[in-house]
Amino acid sequence: MNSPDPHYNDPRKSRCLQRKDYTVGWICALSVELAAARMILDEEHKGLERDSSSQDENAYCLGSIGGHNVVIVCLPAGQMGNNSAATMAARMKATFRAIQIRLMVGIGGGVLGAEADIRLGDVVVSQPQQTSGGVI
Repeated sequence: MNSPDPHYNDPRKSRCLQRKDYTVGWICALSVELAAARMILDEEHKGLERDSSSQDENAYCLGSIGGHNVVIVCLPAGQMGNNSAATMAARMKATFRAIQIRLMVGIGGGVLGAEADIRLGDVVVSQPQQTSGGVI
């Protein structure tokens, strides 16, 4: 078996866009969800330089799916819940101001229960309540 050529440029990481080019934000709660998200990308983009004036410490994965430029981020290990996701979404929106839609896509671990008839491939949408907003 041949070893990889160190001078080979991976075509899946060929483009470097600007922050204004990204219109879809994708938030994952778990690293396994991030790994799956990266596999779905049609193309993975090169990372952007950090803005020294920004307080955003999120590590973003950039790419495209079906012609849409996507920003993917995963909650840090040990952080869960709507508050962590909302904080991450707010930081993402501040850094990537052209984002028009943010999605939280995952394995649905929070919808488990005997009364829940949830099957592989189902889409679960939460409803906003008095103390928390809805999450798709």
